[in-house]
Amino acid sequence: MPDGVSLDDLLPRLRQLLGDRGILTEPADTAPYCEDWRRLYRGHTPAVLRPATTAELAAAVGLCAAHGAAIVPQGGNTSMVGGAAVAEDGSQLVLSLARMNRVRTIDTVDMTMEIEAGVVLKAAQEAADEAGCLLPLSISSEGSAQIGGVLATNAGGNNTVRYGNARDLVLGLEVVLPDGQVWNGLRRLHKDNTGYCLRQLFVGSEGTLGIITAAVLKLWPRPRELAVALCAVPSADAALELFGRCQRHDAAAIQAFEYMSGAGMELVLRHIPGAALPLSGPAAHYVLVEFATPRDGADLKAELEDVLGRAMADGLIGDAVIAESGAQRAAIWKLREEHSEAQKRAGASVKNDISVPVSKVPELIRRARAACEALVPGIVCVPFGHLGDGNIHFNLVQPPAADAAAFLARDHELMDAVNAVVRDLDGSFSAEHGIGRLKPYMMPEWRGGAELELMRRIKQALDPLGLLNPGKLLP
Repeated sequence: MPDGVSLDDLLPRLRQLLGDRGILTEPADTAPYCEDWRRLYRGHTPAVLRPATTAELAAAVGLCAAHGAAIVPQGGNTSMVGGAAVAEDGSQLVLSLARMNRVRTIDTVDMTMEIEAGVVLKAAQEAADEAGCLLPLSISSEGSAQIGGVLATNAGGNNTVRYGNARDLVLGLEVVLPDGQVWNGLRRLHKDNTGYCLRQLFVGSEGTLGIITAAVLKLWPRPRELAVALCAVPSADAALELFGRCQRHDAAAIQAFEYMSGAGMELVLRHIPGAALPLSGPAAHYVLVEFATPRDGADLKAELEDVLGRAMADGLIGDAVIAESGAQRAAIWKLREEHSEAQKRAGASVKNDISVPVSKVPELIRRARAACEALVPGIVCVPFGHLGDGNIHFNLVQPPAADAAAFLARDHELMDAVNAVVRDLDGSFSAEHGIGRLKPYMMPEWRGGAELELMRRIKQALDPLGLLNPGKLLP
């Protein structure tokens, strides 16, 4: 802990405040909170705080602030960039939102959901579905990611092409500030033009400005029809042209448009039990396209068949399959969703979460692959992701015979090579995963000058002692 912070005084007071269920101090109990999903960071904490209510959380944060104790907010701990990683020196307390897991209300007239930060995204989706609604945010880690972390990182996901990122779904927030004050901004108004839009200050701030404890989210009518296809395409350019055709046919029907490389698909088929390719054979490139509508009798399957049939006749598609059942739809989506897990099982990997203008995606894939193969012969380039919004995860897996540690030691060199291409194409080095602990060193180059100075001023104004999520986002 920092100089002047006495655990002998602080921890008993926190236990008295939160109860025995609300604080973990035994190393065996705190260990699961001290390693990130990618296993890049392994830290140590003297305690994990587990408040059950906003009032408890606010009191605990206020107590920590009075003692000068740093806090790392943690949801499902699914960050790809160490956004919830705790320091190795035991100087930081972990604050888990897992016990704050109530869906407070669902309003099917206003089409809103008020929900606590510890609710797992999948559970939130299911609660909306039971009410006849759709919570459209969908990410690969939705079975463990929690709403608070999803909003704090402004998660994107598969349906961004239609519904936007997490910030586009937020009408209101409840936030505990670094000094323990509670800002109650849980408004469900679609129009509220009264001063600064404070909720958007906290969405995407990665827990460095305040701790999101609850949110009001927008809902949509639940789709009555879904049509999902997996297509083998000859090139990334063909994938882009297919996206354009789908847009011109009916842009409002596109719920997802995902790109996958042949190398990525091969890893999924090799390492993920139950994964099977429903096409006649492997391809160099793939597209997953999903149409959805709340209308009855839309016959989306026929529409998708028409679009894909014309594209096949023009040589944009080599083979395609349209799901005939919910099980087949899930099997097709599994091929996309298991990309990260397959890479994890294949060996050491370097991840690039990047975005470029949609029109530049094929050029990005070509140039970034060439740059990485020149640096590391035999490297496995695995570009995949959200072609419809320009966000490609350009991930890199070690050559089969390479030493994992030696490969990871070159992670910054490889990321910089990819980012040089991204910069030349007017893109971003962080599309949806955030900055976390992994990428703050990039901020001065990409967001330097007035932009980074504004961020520092905001951090200083809200958290002058630097106690919330130290070492993340800002260099």
